[in-house]
Amino acid sequence: MRFGMLVAVLSRINLFIGAAMVVPTACALAYGENSWVPLAQAAALTIGICGLLSLIFRMPKEELTHREGMTIVTLGWLTASFFGSLPYIFGDLLGPISFDNAVNCIFESVSGFTTTGASVLGTAVPIESVERGLLLWRSMTQWMGGMGIIVLAIAIMPLLGVGGMQLFRSEAPGPTKEKLRPRIRETAATLWMVYLTFTALEAFLLMLGGMDLFDAICHSFTTMSTGGFSTRDASIGAFGSAYVDCIIMFFMLLSGANFALHYYALTGKIKNYWHSTEFKAFLLIVSCAALATSAFLMADAAYPGPLETLRRGAFQAVSIMTTTGFATADFEAWPYAPQILLLLLMFIGGCAGSTSGSLKIARVVLLARYAYREIFRLVHPHSFAAVKFDRMVVHKDVLESVCGFFILFISAFVIGSLAMAGMGVDILTSVSSVASALGNIGPGLGTVGPAENYHHLPAASKMLLSALMILGRLEIYTVLIILMPEFWKK
Repeated sequence: MRFGMLVAVLSRINLFIGAAMVVPTACALAYGENSWVPLAQAAALTIGICGLLSLIFRMPKEELTHREGMTIVTLGWLTASFFGSLPYIFGDLLGPISFDNAVNCIFESVSGFTTTGASVLGTAVPIESVERGLLLWRSMTQWMGGMGIIVLAIAIMPLLGVGGMQLFRSEAPGPTKEKLRPRIRETAATLWMVYLTFTALEAFLLMLGGMDLFDAICHSFTTMSTGGFSTRDASIGAFGSAYVDCIIMFFMLLSGANFALHYYALTGKIKNYWHSTEFKAFLLIVSCAALATSAFLMADAAYPGPLETLRRGAFQAVSIMTTTGFATADFEAWPYAPQILLLLLMFIGGCAGSTSGSLKIARVVLLARYAYREIFRLVHPHSFAAVKFDRMVVHKDVLESVCGFFILFISAFVIGSLAMAGMGVDILTSVSSVASALGNIGPGLGTVGPAENYHHLPAASKMLLSALMILGRLEIYTVLIILMPEFWKK
């Protein structure tokens, strides 16, 4: 492991974090807000430290090794979360926003970059009282984290093109990493162009629905990243618009699908959507979940009329399954059946290669088919039954990897839930907050529901949830592998 290589790459990655802070600083100045001061201080400190380290540690010409790539991705997320928390920490000192302590600041930053959307704001400090510069930064952390800071760095910085595939494979979301272009930097740039195009289109459509420019940009950032941070305490429900609900629901579905399919569609290969087993399964599951949620609400007469019921139920089902976490209603006030359904959806997530979190549809489909094959073999012990995906036989190594990931995911969920309960958190809050953090969703049940926040939780539990957010965002293997002693042996 080359220490100089790690510092050289990490410092250059975090230079982007510092440079990005200039945008909300300019926003705060444009609105005449005091928050430009902590944002400018954070930008200066980040650029100063990372710029100095970039000058001291030069990028070597040798390729990154597998171990170095894994380490850089994990440390990249940790350092980005630290530098990203500086505007909140400096803001605490000057008073435009009160996170109370450094733990809350780091929690909010980790939640942003991992696109979880869990927030400590909303009780003592209503979100609407926070100045726009800081709200924009909060949304930008999710937008950058959605497609991935590392992927961004590979896309626009040629120096990281050296050994870039090691970073891309470790960081890009989902169990499959497709190379859309011959060079990895071109692939990363292509994904970001699709991401940027959809973000701009959503902002434009939201403005047509009556949102002002600031709210439209912030919500486009947090929709495309499936992050869920809002500029309002009541989330999307604050706008009270069926049009806004439908636009955001549509883009949540886009964000929950594989971005490679979007790229192919934009190049004229729209039929690839219907050739994808995962995409068809995604639409089927989310449609059934939306209808089932609405049916439960209709049976309880929770809302007046079937259209209003479908609007509320479908939005919440799509929001949770794509791991966005927006809300148009306090679903904790719903009957128990739709609440349980939403809790189950937290474990599914969107497609591989999307910005969503949790298990991912590809793994769920493979697990289901693998389980069916084992049952089939019990009935027909001498038969040969292969597991297929997209009309191709799935190799044994892939099935073992998927099963291993599922075991690790459930193990992290169980251990995390027990740890939360051991800190004095009630069982419903413990279970749902861990599922939400590990799946990068945001709202949970109990005392962390859509109408509540995470501010009241003990500091130790917020640090645990922050670790689970990173673990879930980097899909477990990338983080756990660097903790193994064998990883560091030659």
